[in-house]
Amino acid sequence: METQGLTKGIIKEWLDEVKDPEIPVLSLNDLGVITGIDIDSKGKVTVDMTPTFTGCPAMDVMKQDVLDVLEKRGVTDYDVNISFETQWNSNMISEKGRKALKDFGLAPPPQHDMIVDIDIIERASCPHCGSENTEMKTPFGPTLCRSMHYCHNCLQAFEQFKPL
Repeated sequence: METQGLTKGIIKEWLDEVKDPEIPVLSLNDLGVITGIDIDSKGKVTVDMTPTFTGCPAMDVMKQDVLDVLEKRGVTDYDVNISFETQWNSNMISEKGRKALKDFGLAPPPQHDMIVDIDIIERASCPHCGSENTEMKTPFGPTLCRSMHYCHNCLQAFEQFKPL
């Protein structure tokens, strides 16, 4: 591929089409998993990804999806690294990502000041009715990154993307 004119912004835009395999309405960009994009002087593209959790089973799928997007766009010299150099936290989810989570029926994690105590973990706004009259039923959801809650106003159970 002719890499002249290729920018980090273009690659980031391409990566908007890569969705979280467990939450297919949320791009890896909006999830905050894409933590670095670089293009060296020879045109080699490097994409760094940080998992939301150590051992996230979706990382291999996400990595392959990033590779597929780069190859589809004609990039032939690339590296996609899974790295813990940048520690992921739920504040890295964009506002667009938070809205996508809510529209999908998952409560987005609250913003925090990097201190996640039990009060933050237990607190969730119902994604269905917006009520704060909710209760955490279990911190263990169907995936490592989700917890289960119940809304006393609309009487629906819901999941929250955990604050970290």
